[in-house]
Amino acid sequence: MQALILFISLGIFVFSLLKIGDIVYGYAKNDQIMKDIQAVYHEEANSNNQALATPLQSLTEINQDIVGWLTIADTKIDYPILQTTNNDYYLTHNYKNEESKEGSIFMDYRNSADTKEKQTILYGHEMKNGSMFGELKKFLDLEFLSQHKRFSYQTKAASYEVEIFSVYATTTSFDYLKTEFSSEADYKEYLQTISDKSIYNSNVSISEQDQIITLSTCSNLSDPNEGRLVVHGKLKKIPS
Repeated sequence: MQALILFISLGIFVFSLLKIGDIVYGYAKNDQIMKDIQAVYHEEANSNNQALATPLQSLTEINQDIVGWLTIADTKIDYPILQTTNNDYYLTHNYKNEESKEGSIFMDYRNSADTKEKQTILYGHEMKNGSMFGELKKFLDLEFLSQHKRFSYQTKAASYEVEIFSVYATTTSFDYLKTEFSSEADYKEYLQTISDKSIYNSNVSISEQDQIITLSTCSNLSDPNEGRLVVHGKLKKIPS
């Protein structure tokens, strides 16, 4: 009997080691895949190649679904933004179109890649190793937020500085995923609502004339299944 228990325990131990090894390997593989495309992007960005309007143009040769780039200082967030005809595919695929539990950072399929809508929405998984949107939770720390009030967002058409004006945890019952508004008054009311939900008073001036970008990830802060962490920022176009 003791031998059977020992055998079962050993089997569970080996199985657990294999599962942990698989997770570690997956994270390492994804990190390398991201380093590969980061190297391409930053090489183009630093080359001052006048033939390219933005370094994103060369990335479309890797995947035509790449529509932007997102960078947040002092986080792992330095990623291409993907977009396709639905909000499912890039939950489970990387920019190489390989299946990946990390997925990609991707833009809502209802948005225009050239940022025409009042609100652009980006999604990403909250990975335990901090990859994808795993480090968005850093913005729950007031000290971190005070030192990182702005981040960088780029499309093929333009580059933007983003000024954060709202951070909060919520659930899917709150509809913050809007890309269309019936009127300027409707949009103004929405801006007031999401500003009021913020856990901090940002003192950022925001009006119905502004465009915003929203970063959304799963979070168990409000609910283990339907919880979301949301960061809203105001777009400011950088002159070319």
